[in-house]
Amino acid sequence: MRLQDKVAIVTGASSDIGKEIVRRFSDEGAKVVMIARKIEDLEKARKEIGNEKNTVSISCDITDESQVLHAVTQVADTYGKIDILVNNAGTINNPVHFHQMQDSEMKKLMDVNMSGVFQITKAVLSKMTEAQSGVIVNLGSIAGERAIQRVHLAVYSATKAAISMFTKAIAVEYARKNIRCNCVNPGIINSGMIKTYLDDPQARKVLEERLPLARIGEPIDVANAVLYLASDEANWVTGTILNVDGGKTASEG
Repeated sequence: MRLQDKVAIVTGASSDIGKEIVRRFSDEGAKVVMIARKIEDLEKARKEIGNEKNTVSISCDITDESQVLHAVTQVADTYGKIDILVNNAGTINNPVHFHQMQDSEMKKLMDVNMSGVFQITKAVLSKMTEAQSGVIVNLGSIAGERAIQRVHLAVYSATKAAISMFTKAIAVEYARKNIRCNCVNPGIINSGMIKTYLDDPQARKVLEERLPLARIGEPIDVANAVLYLASDEANWVTGTILNVDGGKTASEG
């Protein structure tokens, strides 16, 4: 098993992609601490995953420093270590022209997608530096690399671009402490708010025809990439951004 006896934290663990990451990690032998704001959503996800002996739920708002510190301390005290952090939690807005965005919308995107990632990474790094070992995998988006015509996501895209640079900076800063940091940038994935759109066969067909691999990605496609980067198979990989997008970025820049 690739993650035997590892202790992992996965944020946004009740989401479609989060659940699949937890499933893959627990199947590979990791003890996985599932973090999200709502404990009822986490417990529902644990039952769906079906490997409850290897998973545990902790309610935590990653934008709240005190909650983050409490959660990370709880994990470290319980298991004695934190080997892996997956920063999967994130939020997206309905596409809207930038000048029409509410300040509250912009603040939420920045709080969750950037500050939340910074807060829990900082807390976990304090434990990993003591151990001189650890792996961090961030979840970005191909929207952080390219603007999408007629899909107005300026602030969301900016927050995900920040995560790409954050990944590289953390990778270099902590490399001599034997801590790796990489980022997975998903493309169009059958998850979250896009699911309803994909229920329309014609809409799905339009999107599929724009992808070189001619299919929409599934949460398992992202989870497999995260698993690789978290495992020892990637022990000489750090500071990299891995696009999991069916060839979208390669074909359109």
